[in-house]
Amino acid sequence: MTYTEVMYKGFLGIYLEKAGLSAFPFFALMILGYIVSIVVPYLLGSLNFGVILSKKLYNDDIRKYGSGNAGMTNMLRVYGKKAAALTLLGDALKTFVSVMIGRLIMGEMLAYVAGLMCIIGHVYPIYYKFKGGKGVVATAMMVLMLNPKVFAILFVIFLIIVIGTKYISLGSVMCMLIYPLVLNRIEGPSFSNIIAILIAIFVIYLHRSNIKRLLNGTESKVSLFKKKDKNKSESEEASDDDSENNEKGSGDKK
Repeated sequence: MTYTEVMYKGFLGIYLEKAGLSAFPFFALMILGYIVSIVVPYLLGSLNFGVILSKKLYNDDIRKYGSGNAGMTNMLRVYGKKAAALTLLGDALKTFVSVMIGRLIMGEMLAYVAGLMCIIGHVYPIYYKFKGGKGVVATAMMVLMLNPKVFAILFVIFLIIVIGTKYISLGSVMCMLIYPLVLNRIEGPSFSNIIAILIAIFVIYLHRSNIKRLLNGTESKVSLFKKKDKNKSESEEASDDDSENNEKGSGDKK
């Protein structure tokens, strides 16, 4: 049993390949592996560090401010770089653990499934009334672990867009649009392409309000190199709230 075998097939996958089990125990163990790789990453993903840190450090809930999401970008807008960095670290760590669980159980295929479930848990956390972030950091960490070349390309594109426009949401959406294409180009057709397409559609859908604000010219800009006060300015916060209320109002009219 080599490191490459474990990373590609997982311990359970290798065991099932070599044990010569009859049909019932074979499929029972396989199903158990899938259940663990679905449930555990979802529960880990539900540990939303934006919510945890805003409550622990600021005695507040990040979801009350800005875009209302519990992700790194909103933490950056509201509480600044330190809070955003800690959020990024926590969200990246839970994704790392989730993907490794899937990978060690049954290799690369379940690593993708586990990564997807961690993203879903981050967006719809069971511990926080199913209201979380938008899954960008979790997606980025999954891509980094499973497709480093793809991550490098997307990260460069993300930086160019964000530095040039100061719109993190635009960088995120554009990277999600091309993620399946870049993955297919580098690794060819595989099961990973299906997961990549599902994640891309999911994350872009979660950014639908950002896309509307980008088109309307009301999306908040974020500077990666400018110092930020602990609390967001009242004018920026009011602007976000007004744009969200306008979107809700137009939705009601429809």
